[in-house]
Amino acid sequence: MKDELKGKFIVLDGPDGCGKSTQCILLSQWLTKNDIEGATFRDPGATVIGEEVRQILLNPDHAAMSTRTELLLYMASRAQLWSEKMAPALEAGICVILDRWLSSTCAYQGYAGGFGMEKVIELAEGSLERCWADLTIILDVDPQVGLSRLNRKFDRMEQKEDAYHQKVREGFLELGKSREDFVVVEAAGDIETVQKRILEIIERVF
Repeated sequence: MKDELKGKFIVLDGPDGCGKSTQCILLSQWLTKNDIEGATFRDPGATVIGEEVRQILLNPDHAAMSTRTELLLYMASRAQLWSEKMAPALEAGICVILDRWLSSTCAYQGYAGGFGMEKVIELAEGSLERCWADLTIILDVDPQVGLSRLNRKFDRMEQKEDAYHQKVREGFLELGKSREDFVVVEAAGDIETVQKRILEIIERVF
């Protein structure tokens, strides 16, 4: 797998509480164990500018923020992450693992927020050097189960109503059906089982 994963771009995404951040850490550890050079980033974030944007986006005090504003801020952070961190890593043959990407904006702002997934993708094509990963794994979980896993105060996005979170899940599942480079994984089980399934998918695809 060492040669096959050189310069590959893999995204783990899904509804809040699906376990993607934990699985990104485990996947990064697996890469290291197998002597595969990897880099893991979170979206939004991972750059000084991106982390500032993240604070604005997730601050519960910003309840008045519109869907269009969310969309543009996410895209701005993503553009900075690509130019500053991701593009250099991929060009150097490093396997990049990302915690969220464009798939999140399609599901949250595009589908649940009503902006439209096609319009999100159109905007991304004009804003980003690259819209899609080599492989996107959607970790699917019921919103109530996912949010119950978050043992902390909810951020602004997590505080949205139950109906919104249900539509987010539907948006991710729609993407999973429409794109051949997406794979949906049941994520309600234990961490080890989900990790095993993710590794099986990566080994099969690459």
